[in-house]
Amino acid sequence: MQVDDQPGALAQRPSSVPSVGVSRPRPFPIIGEAAPGPRCGHTLTTITGPDGDVNKAKLVLFGGATALEGSTAKNPDGTPSGSPGPAASGIRLAGATNDVHIFDIRSGTWAKITPMGEPPSPRAAHAAAAVGNMVVVQGGIGPAGLASEDLHVLDFTDMERPRWHRVLVQGAGPSARYAHTLSLVANRFLVAMGGNDGKSTLGDAWALDTSEKPYQWRKITDAGEMPCPRMYATAAARSDGLLLLCGGRDVHGTPLADAFGFARHRDGRWEWHAAPGSMPAGRYQHGAVFVGTRLHISGGAVGGGRMVDESTSTVMLDTSGGAWITPAPGTLAGEDVTRRCRHAVTSVGPFVFIYGGLKGSQLLDDLLLADDAGGAELTICDPRAPAWSQYLNSVHGSASAAQMLAEAAAAEAAVAAAVASRSNSQGGSPEQVDDRAMSSPARDESPTLTLNQHHRAGASPPTPDVRLYHRAVVAPMEPPLRGLVRQLSIDQLDNEGRRVSIYDKGTPEGKTPLFQRTVSMPGVHKRVINELLRPRQWKPNHEDRRFMLAAEEIVELCDNAEKLFKQEKSVLELKAPIKIFGDLHGQFGDLMRLFEEYGAPNTAGDITYIDYLFLGDYVDRGSHSLETMCLLLALKIEHPRSVHLIRGNHEAADINALFGFRLECLERLGDEDGIWVWKRINALFNWLPLAALIEGKILCMHGGIGRCINRIEQIAELERPITMEDGGPVLMDLLWSDPTTNDGVQGVQPSPRGPGLVTFGPDRVKDFCKTNNLQMIVRAHECVMDGFERFAQGHLITLFSATNYCGTAGNAGAILVLGRDLVMVPKLIHPVPPTTPHTPDSSGGPLDEEPGTHGADTWMTQVNEERPPTPPRGRPHTPGSSLEYF
Repeated sequence: MQVDDQPGALAQRPSSVPSVGVSRPRPFPIIGEAAPGPRCGHTLTTITGPDGDVNKAKLVLFGGATALEGSTAKNPDGTPSGSPGPAASGIRLAGATNDVHIFDIRSGTWAKITPMGEPPSPRAAHAAAAVGNMVVVQGGIGPAGLASEDLHVLDFTDMERPRWHRVLVQGAGPSARYAHTLSLVANRFLVAMGGNDGKSTLGDAWALDTSEKPYQWRKITDAGEMPCPRMYATAAARSDGLLLLCGGRDVHGTPLADAFGFARHRDGRWEWHAAPGSMPAGRYQHGAVFVGTRLHISGGAVGGGRMVDESTSTVMLDTSGGAWITPAPGTLAGEDVTRRCRHAVTSVGPFVFIYGGLKGSQLLDDLLLADDAGGAELTICDPRAPAWSQYLNSVHGSASAAQMLAEAAAAEAAVAAAVASRSNSQGGSPEQVDDRAMSSPARDESPTLTLNQHHRAGASPPTPDVRLYHRAVVAPMEPPLRGLVRQLSIDQLDNEGRRVSIYDKGTPEGKTPLFQRTVSMPGVHKRVINELLRPRQWKPNHEDRRFMLAAEEIVELCDNAEKLFKQEKSVLELKAPIKIFGDLHGQFGDLMRLFEEYGAPNTAGDITYIDYLFLGDYVDRGSHSLETMCLLLALKIEHPRSVHLIRGNHEAADINALFGFRLECLERLGDEDGIWVWKRINALFNWLPLAALIEGKILCMHGGIGRCINRIEQIAELERPITMEDGGPVLMDLLWSDPTTNDGVQGVQPSPRGPGLVTFGPDRVKDFCKTNNLQMIVRAHECVMDGFERFAQGHLITLFSATNYCGTAGNAGAILVLGRDLVMVPKLIHPVPPTTPHTPDSSGGPLDEEPGTHGADTWMTQVNEERPPTPPRGRPHTPGSSLEYF
């Protein structure tokens, strides 16, 4: 089997070469007898558990050539047979295999597995892509010639019983080929490009939408000027859906040094865009993988039996800055561990893994590791080493509720797989997946085998109705709370399709350069995000209450955020998918827990494919209003089109002067600076948007419609900056009104919160929705025991995200996740028991409290005792001060 000419023999050096701006790649010791052994032309992909936990990540190695024709051949048991070596001018691959090996990064061990079902034919120079917990394999070349063009899926839904399936795709698609690329773009589209069909070098591009049935390839011909035909290129997808096609060999055999971005707009259009500059050295048969916004490129051949030079063996493209980076002169002297070709590359978190490949006439069997964790080098040479375990624990910790939910989902999947297996055994072709197993269930009770793990089958109408999902996801934090889990559900967040916005009406020609989409303005917000957006690591400092920022820095943060709020409408117009948060009230620990359990707004989380909407009441009551407000402002600056904040009733100076925020500013910043910051933030509050309209069907606000709001236009007509006095009855109703106590209380009633405030009945809700062509209202403002509560027969939902409000309510906190199909899923967290050591404590109290204290020694206790909160809905109001109802 001849696939391509190869570099000749090169001198071997055992030392390591540093990746650009990262630590040196280090070889792992091969542990266990099930290691893949020497090979090239194979693929290496990363799969994780359903919850995306790095602790469960595994590397899947498939196929490849395990010998070279004319070289020292191997016996069936893998031992050398003593045959002569190859000539330097050309190398033919042999020993193609369809073996599957798994590398457990937690234990550092290899395992060879034999999946059920019919495996693909032995092959090398094929392409593979991870789709959730599945690996899709396509194309390649083997002993019998080109492999078929069919898609083969290795399904790890049940890790104990992996299974091969062959997926038949309707219509024409990529022809049988090798040396091509296959990538998953935007968690939805399989994209195949280039290669060789045995006759010529190809320059086509194909996309398969895994969310639509029946599966069908679409040839991309309307995306602008295509890159030239090429084979042995690489294609790597960035987290936000940008695909980078890099290098390769053209029809004349010339190594290419170019790179092209390929992305899909939300309206379905695809776009090519040339990357700035050229790769430091043209190459093919190289490896490439993204870590964040940095594309790491390693090794490669340049033709004529040669490989890339040591000085350019490892390079990087920083797509956020649009710049190629090479090592400093002299740093790679005498080191060439990445000088190889036909190797396989993947990544886990900030780490890049490289396995095997070809160096001269030698097949390699080493596993290399490089670290790109913000420039901080980890001296790791063994995944069993303490530093590696510390990294895994620091990022994802030990067993969590998310893992328990994943295990439950896996158990359901096992049942579904068993049913599908029995169905297949009773009929149908063994070469293809039973169509019943490839379809979504009528009710999303259990996962089934479908290529898209992030989207339901395309049976939904183009404009679906809004509906609340029939099950809620509940995240218990500690073993004593496991009994409180009432329901388990498929995590809708994992089913969302990622979005790529590559067109902008405000730019020339209506386009935004692909390589600048992730660039954000410099400033103090970067520091805030780096230090505060740490869902598992953040801990309150009870010994030193001083805030991390100086007053000047907080004012700078407000200035930059205010510029963005001024550009927005009073009623935001937003799209799904989106996550909606209710009241936070300075309980920063609960915000971190929600980010930890259900995804965080960073590039390692889900901000690239889902928006965040916060419904107000960010300050007062809790102990960390400054952290809460500053982080939300920093996120708004970093992701202005994805993070949205609207105003609550506590975003007003006369209210937060009484309920804790002013006092917190004084306590943590000093009297003079504290007053300055408090006034500046309240001036910012006057610019906050007042409501949000999602997909034209869901109106989100803080309070309600009260007595006088009948049309959305009444809210939109309020001009900002606006104070409570200037807003009149409309703003008062918008920020202060509540639903009546239950669906049986109609009309407008006086509110127990105080004179001039009202409650509104279900009849008002239904009339408002009918008048404004809405299907639902989502509001916050009231503590509800389960974190969310329906009203008006489900036409209104009250949402509250802070748990154990003020340390006394004992309520759960919740968010609502609205999917692209407009199905709304409640996701809950329960309050942490006061004696449970956890980071952080929901009440804001010390981690090591004495049993029963329940955070009573926190500095906000006096404020909450003097001005107790409104009891949760359905609880009787205790008579007392008129201030108690705020």
